Amino acid sequence: MNILKGWLGEKKTAFRMWLFLNKRTYKRFHNIIIPSPNGTTQIDHLIVSPFGIFIIETKNKKGWIFGSENRAKWTQSIYGNNHSFQNPLKQTYRQKKILAGFLQIEGTAIQTVIYFAGDCRFKTQLPENVIRSRLSRYIKQFKKQTLTSGKVDQIVRTLEQHVSESELTKRDHIRSLRQRHQSKIICPKCGSELVERTAKKGPNAGRRFLGCENFPRCRFTKSV
Repeated sequence: MNILKGWLGEKKTAFRMWLFLNKRTYKRFHNIIIPSPNGTTQIDHLIVSPFGIFIIETKNKKGWIFGSENRAKWTQSIYGNNHSFQNPLKQTYRQKKILAGFLQIEGTAIQTVIYFAGDCRFKTQLPENVIRSRLSRYIKQFKKQTLTSGKVDQIVRTLEQHVSESELTKRDHIRSLRQRHQSKIICPKCGSELVERTAKKGPNAGRRFLGCENFPRCRFTKSV
């Protein structure tokens, strides 16, 4: 059921982009898997334009949504039942990092958007790139040209070639996820390095653990 809901959410998002974004200005890619030295990342929607590259992570959820920028998990509350899910901002942070390396461009040229396609309400204040309506309007507010037409064409050719030649599948991506979560070197949340630390407070004071070097932006920890 969750897989079907996710698929429907992605299809609705793709349709809205087709309807409201000029395809000559905004080149669109959907459900693309990008490789990296530390595994793969799957991007729901990717838009390339003179005004930047946009990574769009779609969430098809109903009910109330609670979250914050630094919280590891967000919460969906529906009919009195709470369900947690990974902070999508951390997902897109890793996606942006991998995509920048793959395309050999600066991360400043890439914008990330979290789009909730379902009938939901935000019950906590969330960053402005987390939206639940007017996706195309949000993208079109970026009007400053950051990529030349030549660079846009180059990026589009690179992505088109990757899509046509890549043999990466959803199964490969899931296998990569499992390997990342078992790693003692790379943070599975954002792709940064894990470093050994010692707890200074609380019941675990004095114990060693692995923590993300990107703390406090990423708060992933793992027992040694």
